[in-house]
Amino acid sequence: MSTTAHQTSETVPWRRRPGLEAIGGRLAIAGRDAEQLAREHGTPLYVFDLEYVREQLVALCSALERAGVRGRVRIALKALRDPEYLAVVRSLGTPGGPDGVGIDACSPGEVEHALANGFLPQEVSVTATNLSEADCRTILQHPVHVNADLITQVERIGRLSPGRSIGLRLNPRAGAINRRTSPTTTVYSGERPTKFGIYLEDLPAAVEAARRHGLRLDTAHFHVANGILTEDLPDYERAVAAMAVMVERMLELGCTIREINVGGGLGDSARSYVTPLDLDAWAGILKRHLGDFDAVIACEPGEFVAIESGVLLAEVVTVERRLGHLFAGLDVGWNVINHRFVYGHDMDLVHCARADAAPADNVTFSGNINEGPDLFADDLPFPPVEEGDIVAMLGTGAYSVTNYHAHCLRPPAGIVFFADRLPVGRQ
Repeated sequence: MSTTAHQTSETVPWRRRPGLEAIGGRLAIAGRDAEQLAREHGTPLYVFDLEYVREQLVALCSALERAGVRGRVRIALKALRDPEYLAVVRSLGTPGGPDGVGIDACSPGEVEHALANGFLPQEVSVTATNLSEADCRTILQHPVHVNADLITQVERIGRLSPGRSIGLRLNPRAGAINRRTSPTTTVYSGERPTKFGIYLEDLPAAVEAARRHGLRLDTAHFHVANGILTEDLPDYERAVAAMAVMVERMLELGCTIREINVGGGLGDSARSYVTPLDLDAWAGILKRHLGDFDAVIACEPGEFVAIESGVLLAEVVTVERRLGHLFAGLDVGWNVINHRFVYGHDMDLVHCARADAAPADNVTFSGNINEGPDLFADDLPFPPVEEGDIVAMLGTGAYSVTNYHAHCLRPPAGIVFFADRLPVGRQ
């Protein structure tokens, strides 16, 4: 294949969309030339298109409305927590109102961060695991809503805050994953016991523990998915159907369920050949199985909202052929972007100056951390690459900035946020 050939819009492996485009063969983010951003701000550099965040949240809320679901959306704070991002979330809807977007928190620190960034206590839902006595004391001093995921947690919350309204995180023994990028089983809910949630046969004990402390059980919560797309929805529907059985059981045990929280796990993809998540099909599943319970249906997406809003730019600092394989070393490591190491899938990389060029060779991209697994992609078909080139890792907006660690004392990446998009062709 010629090194000067260009791919067509049908064959380019990354998904072009408003805010992520090839303009004159060069990658543009929010209408800005990616390589120029890297030269101006230095690398590694996260670049966020916050308009995409807004678009994703509006699309999610609209799908629930079209399905006739009384919905509520909260974003998972662990995915991204920068004030610029939270300001966009805060701007949607009416603070404290049913159309406002709230926060899903999973630790005392996240509760306090949400409140410090302008979210009201009633907009914060806390679903955490293995909470200590100190954790609970910190969380329960605020009038936020808490979902307990263990019977022992119900007991602890009851001792510290009797009479409170809480929810139960349930485990329906079924789950869904993105089969393209994930292992064959979900770590959240399946036939094998996981660390999360209360099982059907344990519901009477959980309800009895709540009653002993005067706790009012008003929410059924579950999280059973990981990055799902349209092709994964049949598995997701089986999990939702199993969840409906558990909600019925809670009602039989005398609980008054005001909210069914379906957690997150909705996926998004930078790949052009992957069918995105059909939000109407997803919302239809919720309506079919949970719509008759006369409860608010809440969801708490992280990846779906944030992951494709962020792109990580890095400089190629070494290019060398090793035993016949071409390696390109980058000025970034797994301490800055850990997706491949935590979630197990190769990164999607684009040459910023040759964004629509055809591959010239297979390239293994490696990082600057002194550990063998510090690789981002193996033998990736890629255009010609040289030292000093800038490459972009797509789909790095979620679970990346929040996961930075100082391994090898490598510093964090820089970050720039753009709340607007320049018209195509302007810089």
